[in-house]
Amino acid sequence: MATCAPDPLFPLEDFHDETAQKASKEHFKIPVSSEMAHEKAQSHDSTITNSEVPSYDDGSTLFSAADAPQIVRNKVPMRRKLAPNPDSEEPFDAKEAQVLPQIFISNKTYTYDERVALFCDHIIGQCSAEDADEAISFYIIEKLASKRYWTAVWKTSPEVLLVNCDIGDLPFVGVLVDVNCTPCEGKSLPLRVSVSVAEPYSSNIANLPRELVEDVLREHDYSVPILDVYPIQGMGADVDNIAEYLEHARFFYDFLWRDWDDEEECDEYAGLIEKRIQLYYDIQDGTIPGPISERYRKTLEEYRSKRLDLTKFQTKIRGEALPGEAVECWKKYYEMSMLCGLLKFWEDLRLRSHGPFYPRIYKRRKGQRTSGRIVTHIVAQIMTTDMIKNFSADTLIQQHDSLSAALDSCFSGDTVVVFPGEYHAVALASLTDDITIKGEGERKEVLFYSDPSHDNFVASKASKVMLMNLTLVQHGTCDGIVVVESGQLTLDNCVLKCQGTGVCVLTGASLVMKNCEISGAKGAGVELYPGSIAELHRNEIHHCSNQLAKDSKGSQGGINLKVLPQPQLKLTDNHIHDNHGYGVTILVPDNLYKASEDLEQTASGDKNETDYLSKALQKLSLEITTNKLESNTKGDIGLLRKMWVNS
Repeated sequence: MATCAPDPLFPLEDFHDETAQKASKEHFKIPVSSEMAHEKAQSHDSTITNSEVPSYDDGSTLFSAADAPQIVRNKVPMRRKLAPNPDSEEPFDAKEAQVLPQIFISNKTYTYDERVALFCDHIIGQCSAEDADEAISFYIIEKLASKRYWTAVWKTSPEVLLVNCDIGDLPFVGVLVDVNCTPCEGKSLPLRVSVSVAEPYSSNIANLPRELVEDVLREHDYSVPILDVYPIQGMGADVDNIAEYLEHARFFYDFLWRDWDDEEECDEYAGLIEKRIQLYYDIQDGTIPGPISERYRKTLEEYRSKRLDLTKFQTKIRGEALPGEAVECWKKYYEMSMLCGLLKFWEDLRLRSHGPFYPRIYKRRKGQRTSGRIVTHIVAQIMTTDMIKNFSADTLIQQHDSLSAALDSCFSGDTVVVFPGEYHAVALASLTDDITIKGEGERKEVLFYSDPSHDNFVASKASKVMLMNLTLVQHGTCDGIVVVESGQLTLDNCVLKCQGTGVCVLTGASLVMKNCEISGAKGAGVELYPGSIAELHRNEIHHCSNQLAKDSKGSQGGINLKVLPQPQLKLTDNHIHDNHGYGVTILVPDNLYKASEDLEQTASGDKNETDYLSKALQKLSLEITTNKLESNTKGDIGLLRKMWVNS
């Protein structure tokens, strides 16, 4: 049974001890400052290390190059001598240590499918989050049996060995050790191994006293967490394989484990790990743009910092908490809980499409002007008489240099006329009033570009919004190119060039789209959430879902429908072609298959599957007439079993 989340008022040596046992989950998770590393050493086990920014056998890293310290793991690290702190009376007169040998770095790269097979199928399997430590340890022990004795570099936090000296930006202290990988008797998780200082004495700090290293190891019974040791090159194939297994374990704790995992119940932990692997690869391959992934990284760091602050504060409480202590403790707890909730949005593949990558400032609906007048806003650098010759004599006109200025001046009922040019407008991400935005001239000449620093491009929340004769070009944003959150949005004669997901129609919202072209979406071109409504006439939807080739089972095709409760879709004279997946995909929850006798999966073309597809089309409010569906990789219309949570 999963343990409960820690009571924020519990002063708890017990909780502190439990946290210390999870040192291996903390020691490689984030690059920390010297001060923070010192806090970790005090709050957790003293063997917590502060490695450089994680870099894995596929050469990837969660962080940008600017965040990485000036030590590269596949090269011999820079050596330095440390001068003693002026306040210290202890001189550094030790014999100089030799240079550390290179550690083994695998050149093998791992795909998304390979990571899922390794962690979800082989390592985690049916385990719960509580058993994750044990599963990882068993995975490592299984490989350790092939070679009991080898040489490695032990990396530990500078604060463990260096107290009275200026360590600067030193990321770790490394010492060459001989490893006896027979598991230590009586030691609880994390898994530890016995070590001794190897000959010749070697370190990344030239004047690090050997006696000091021996004293620290003696205090820990010459045992260290196994994830703190890095096998060196040239030890043979068996040791190289051990090094790869250790890298897999570090990858798990760096990117897949979360501090709250064993505090909450999770029916299928392997499924949760699969979502986090997807998140990792979405960050690596740019599916989630750099500015957005940076925001995620900072949120994760802030969460861990808040959790550490809470743990330290709890340990200082002795006996019954005073009122002031109780208030402060609850404050820290809820700050941590809020950040935890934001991070969970990222891990849900569906919620992430509309999750709070950036805090959104919600605009208040203005409504109509008190005078009741309707204004036409002209967006152009210079306005000429030719621009307004087709307007009626009583039209109220206001000219703006930018699209943002025009949108900020709009009230319900207004029209924005945009003349040829290239435009950016953050206000498109929150359309709350009933307005019409239309381009003047050819649609390819009126281009709207997204802002890469925002997760939204166009988001409609008003009762009735119209976009006409425009080209939307998505750069960097990872939300849908157009998201209909509520009310009705009409797209008429528009071109949508996607880089994230396509047009998303959320529950209860409505979309009318005609004479439009959608291409390049990483997900479906049009995605209908449960209970939504869409009418599509004379549109072209092509080359969508191509970026999801790594997850062939999840290819959403041109149009994707989630069926509980059923969305309503009317299709007339559309051309849906060259999409990865089906032209139209009906996404059926896995539990619906199990609950219905009609939902037996059969081979493609089987009569039972055809019968069920026919029944599904009848049950859905789905009208498909005079459409052309061709060259979609899986066919025209099909069912896709999927595990997802209805909002």
